[in-house]
Amino acid sequence: MADVTQGRPYHHGNLRAALLDAAERVLRERGVDQLSLRELAKETGVSHAAPRRHFPDRQALLDALAEAGFAQLDTALRSALANAGDDFPARARAAATAYTRFATENAALLELMYTSKHRPGATRIVKAAEAPFGLLNALIVQGQERGELQAGDPERIGIVLFATLQGIASIINGNIVKPELRDGLVEAAVDQFLRGTRPLP
Repeated sequence: MADVTQGRPYHHGNLRAALLDAAERVLRERGVDQLSLRELAKETGVSHAAPRRHFPDRQALLDALAEAGFAQLDTALRSALANAGDDFPARARAAATAYTRFATENAALLELMYTSKHRPGATRIVKAAEAPFGLLNALIVQGQERGELQAGDPERIGIVLFATLQGIASIINGNIVKPELRDGLVEAAVDQFLRGTRPLP
């Protein structure tokens, strides 16, 4: 039987998704401290007990939200790369832009994703994170194989680019730099990265 509160029924098949959507909205608008199962029950119009069928406690909810966030990031990166063509610099710019847009448009979610990923026992979140970061690592390897990037540990080379992009996102999220400068900064950062990691003649 569906749980009904305020005349809004939810069935077993879509309540979990509705709760995660509501949780992401609360996270974005009010911050992680305001997230609770009771509040989400109110947001989605179900009984207070209904969310616990999907999330036994608040930590389970936060973990599921972080896991979903990495899936969203993976989708954004895959879409960007699929539309970027075969040119490596264009692919690098597309992936970098997609990541930084996600990081600035979902700042609170991204912080939760990284915090949750490093929590002891968060194996599902670590697994979820492997997909988007695996894409970025594969992109670096592709650049090396094509002679666009210098040889070496692809993870180490990728961290340099990742740190730069995360830095851009941080100064935008911190209102140090105007958001409208984001894409231009990313393009400049990628160009500098490609020049700096180009194989020596």
